[in-house]
Amino acid sequence: MPEISKEQLRNHIKTGSFAPVYLLHGSEAYLRDIAARTIADRAFSEGELREFNDDRFSLTDPDEIVRALAAAEQLPMMAARRVIRVSDIRVAAAANRDTLKEDALPRLEKYLADPAPSTVLILIADELNGNRKATKLLKQHAAAVEFAQLEGRELEDWVRRQFQDLGAEPADGAIRFLIATAGSELQRLSNEIKKLAATAMPEGRVTVEMIEAVVPHSRELSNFDLTDHLIAGRKDRALKVLRKLFDDEAEPLMLLGLIASRYRGLLMAKELMDRGVDRGTVAKRAKIFGPGADEVFAAARRADRTRLAAAIQKMAAADLAIKTSVGGGGKAGAEMQIEMLVCELAEL
Repeated sequence: MPEISKEQLRNHIKTGSFAPVYLLHGSEAYLRDIAARTIADRAFSEGELREFNDDRFSLTDPDEIVRALAAAEQLPMMAARRVIRVSDIRVAAAANRDTLKEDALPRLEKYLADPAPSTVLILIADELNGNRKATKLLKQHAAAVEFAQLEGRELEDWVRRQFQDLGAEPADGAIRFLIATAGSELQRLSNEIKKLAATAMPEGRVTVEMIEAVVPHSRELSNFDLTDHLIAGRKDRALKVLRKLFDDEAEPLMLLGLIASRYRGLLMAKELMDRGVDRGTVAKRAKIFGPGADEVFAAARRADRTRLAAAIQKMAAADLAIKTSVGGGGKAGAEMQIEMLVCELAEL
């Protein structure tokens, strides 16, 4: 059976024309779980005895697949359908990590070849290796929907819709700042959006200043803020972000590695862009992905190649100083080296 889009799945839910078997997979677990819950909610009409017809199984115990299939074969009780949800499915590259075991496949294949017409079976997979027999079997018989991690404009549009659903309106730049502060993981974003929408009442206006006051910084994207401030020469703001990272118990050497990686990516992007290489190739080779990609390209365009090379040399010197305890050992000495480096980089 060909994979279906999220829009097609929405149409199934809207019209009540459910497939007998769904396979929900992909890295965005938050959307997968919402989809499974929505299918289950819409499969029952008001007045039907859902509690007798809605069962969940987890393959953290691999034997649960047998019990799940047995439940799927039962007729519904005082309802039009049964809904069976099977979560924690993993078909890995190495069979010893599987939760859907090889010896369960004949039983599963028998059911998938002739699924119960009054049951909606929802299979929720954390990992599917495309080369494995089990994955091919599932995708052959189920309506498969992939929930990939949202990025770029798609992620921004999702955040905007969440605010609108809560009656809030983000100010210019607020959505990007929220993503740069909280990260791109949807569960965390959803939690922060709810907090911000409540904070913004009664006006409902969500501002950058409000986000800065309410939302804790994620390390990875605070690091992007840090490098962006450094390249722009904003020393005071770079030091402020650095102190937030240290308050969040960021390890100095890990932080140095993240900064160095960003600078190396910027230098590579700068060199490729100066040679006229297309954006897609630059992104792939310099590993520029995610919600901050546009900002990284803008930083690469305005950066000076000589400054970037000098910055990388200073990072190498700071790395050596930390590892040889120059200026004092321990975490305090390492943090001092990073702070000195930040001051030097901002003044290049």
